[in-house]
Amino acid sequence: MVRILIPAGALGLGYDKAALARGIANKPDLIAIDGGSTDSGPSYLGRGVSKYSRASTKREWAGLIEAREAAGVPLVIGTAGTCGAGSAVDWLVEITEEILRETGRTARIAVLKSDQPAARVAAALAEGRIAPLHPAPPISAEILGSCTNIVALAGAEQINAALATGADIVIAGRTTDTAIIAALPLARGCHSGGAWHGAKIGECGALCSTNPMSGVIQIDFDSTGFTVTPLAEGARATPHTVSAHMLYENSDPFVLFEPGGHLDVTAARYTALPDGKSVRVEGSVWTPSETYTVKLEAARATGFQTVSIALLRDARYVENAAHWAADIIAQCRDKVADRLGLAPDAYRIEIRLIGHDATLGALETRPATAAELGALAIVTAPTQAQAAEIAKLLNPYLLHHPLTAEEEMPTFAFPFSPPEMDRGAIYEFCLNHVMTLADPMEAFTLTLREPSHA
Repeated sequence: MVRILIPAGALGLGYDKAALARGIANKPDLIAIDGGSTDSGPSYLGRGVSKYSRASTKREWAGLIEAREAAGVPLVIGTAGTCGAGSAVDWLVEITEEILRETGRTARIAVLKSDQPAARVAAALAEGRIAPLHPAPPISAEILGSCTNIVALAGAEQINAALATGADIVIAGRTTDTAIIAALPLARGCHSGGAWHGAKIGECGALCSTNPMSGVIQIDFDSTGFTVTPLAEGARATPHTVSAHMLYENSDPFVLFEPGGHLDVTAARYTALPDGKSVRVEGSVWTPSETYTVKLEAARATGFQTVSIALLRDARYVENAAHWAADIIAQCRDKVADRLGLAPDAYRIEIRLIGHDATLGALETRPATAAELGALAIVTAPTQAQAAEIAKLLNPYLLHHPLTAEEEMPTFAFPFSPPEMDRGAIYEFCLNHVMTLADPMEAFTLTLREPSHA
């Protein structure tokens, strides 16, 4: 049997210290926690930074390093620093060594990086070793060369290579969410279907329980399946909460693709155990693939943005806000052509009406009934200077633009002065593809650091 302790869905979200202590007392074989994902958009991968506070990350990570030492087992984090790019991995390594120095501890640290040079991916593309996933944008060597960061999602093989170094702490770049949990059970001969299925269920901590925000869970893997147990006071797993997690971030509730094969849970059986909080799962099937592929992710800069916001409260303007916004955009675009000489397709102006349809846009079906609306103007242009200049051309319209030429000039509210705020570079995801590897480690680098900070 292999016991994996999962403190939370991600480092930076916080965890229940009492529940973590229970998990340590239960003698786990490994502590695993995710460091991030693509959930928060392309900017973090594009810039190679974490979305989480350094102070919060350090506090939580220090607690897990202490727990690891108490348990005497490896601590593994995947997709370090939100995006898993090399610079984000280095950021967490720096924090780790800082913690070790300040606490007088020593630790053997394995650093697994997932960064892909554009030339490597371009060569694989030319050799026919890159295949698109749906939906995938068109790619070329030129597009690959414009990416600020390209990463491959490591699987269980790469995590087990890091564990095989005897590391106390494994800090991994971009990985699949499941790999850091499934790796050790697979290495120790546990049921392969159960290893991958249990890892999927445990990827987000207690999200598979009746108290999704409680964080800490343990999963026991063995030769026929797995058992999941939430550790927070009052939290329970049920066949419903456990089976439902296969729907989370997965296009098929029964099939999950991973590097080296796919999981099928069609025949899985979920049984509530007599303790009233654990669920036993058996019947999951893992099918190895003929080729070994890893998913690729990349981001690149697509321009610069400046944003402004105005507040509309007059009932007539609230009711006619969509017309008002469209007229402002049309008039400002004429002015951009006249004053700046920019072609219509060289920039973009949006006004999102917060409280009306800012989230869904044209897909919105509910009529707006707000007493006031926020008009969020977003200008995107090739340079920050151009975006800021266009936003300043928008300024008089957002402050005073009337619905008709005959009426008195209105005045709206700017919550900030000046209202223009430069966002800097913006990014887009530009890869949703898999790359075939002859050897699972050929696209990854593994180094060992042994700081002496006792």
